[in-house]
Amino acid sequence: MKIFDSHCHVDDRSFQKDFDDMLTRARAAGVAAMMIAGIDSERARRAVALAERYPSIYAAVGIHPHDSRHCGTGQLEILRQLSAHPKVRAWGEIGLDYNRNWSPREDQERCFVRHLDLSGQLDLPVIFHERDTGGRFLELLRPHWHAGRQGVVHCFSGTAAELEHYLDMNLHIGITGIVTMRQRGEKLQKMVAKIPAERLLVETDAPYLTPAQHKNRTRRNEPAFVKTILLKIAELRRQSPEELAAATWANTCRLFNVSPV
Repeated sequence: MKIFDSHCHVDDRSFQKDFDDMLTRARAAGVAAMMIAGIDSERARRAVALAERYPSIYAAVGIHPHDSRHCGTGQLEILRQLSAHPKVRAWGEIGLDYNRNWSPREDQERCFVRHLDLSGQLDLPVIFHERDTGGRFLELLRPHWHAGRQGVVHCFSGTAAELEHYLDMNLHIGITGIVTMRQRGEKLQKMVAKIPAERLLVETDAPYLTPAQHKNRTRRNEPAFVKTILLKIAELRRQSPEELAAATWANTCRLFNVSPV
């Protein structure tokens, strides 16, 4: 199997001491490519540098909703310049997070709209973050979205109605280790089979959201564990892991304009 971890943060400092070992474990698990999602200008620079160094790594640039209070013209200009790098294949992760509200909601919404406008000008696919917004995310997104735009709702954990709206907007759906969790993942497990095969992506969000099977050994998630997520999804969809891996690989390559290797 060849697997694409469509969303991770291996630029995180927790990977500095064993980065090459982490990549070796990922390759052994069949992970042939990974996308680092940017969360601010400094981390985006680090992501692009790693993508430049390692052929299997790609980068996205953006400002996470937690950091939206720092979303000014200067930061956006840095990201726009970084987006010209050939290994940058997406804009994000961007969106709204009303669960923790680490940035005021007004700042989140203002930053989100600016991101949508800029990513549209650059014609880049978008990696979205949405959590507990009660429909406000969709309300802001719709006026800026049209049939030609491409994106993925990262770490989907929303409602069946939200899933239907995302699919109607031609968005991809990213599934994380939440799907392996007994209580937290119960609703998601019931919805996974409803996602069309051509819209499904697998992701770790490493170092966060460690799949249940690995939590007894480590708190830090890593790209190798995306195989565990894929196997769980295949089980829920009653689909062969090989077939699902091939589909999610093709989906991710197509979304991020990556030539299959």
